[in-house]
Amino acid sequence: MNTETYISNLNQLLSSYQIHYQNLRSLHWNVKGRAFFELHLKYEELYARSLEIIDELAERILSIGEVPLSRFSEYAKTSKIHENEIIKDGSTGVQYILDAQLSLLEQEKEILAQSDEKDDEGTHSLMSDLIGEKEKLNWMFKSWLEH
Repeated sequence: MNTETYISNLNQLLSSYQIHYQNLRSLHWNVKGRAFFELHLKYEELYARSLEIIDELAERILSIGEVPLSRFSEYAKTSKIHENEIIKDGSTGVQYILDAQLSLLEQEKEILAQSDEKDDEGTHSLMSDLIGEKEKLNWMFKSWLEH
């Protein structure tokens, strides 16, 4: 695999996280209903973590000598996650998160395999950590949706 494709995939993941971050902010601001308190806090936790991941991804791209995307117009074109309409319902919001996380997980697994090929231990470690974190959260979100 060439370096251009590898960096393109990293930037696509960065873009997906940026759109996901804003979707999470919208969920946090607009949630209504009986699960308001628990979801309002969970959404805040998730968008704060997404912001950390965004920074880690951009810095990882920089550390391997490339340039991260940094404009929302680029994110919108590149992201595998699309902007949501306003979601107020808790179950719909959690289903969005689960779907988005599955998309992010797919991208992270692809980059994990590519990082082996590129002998890029730093990216490999980051993807491995994100995958483990996401797999646990996905189990939790699936369990929450079963109530």
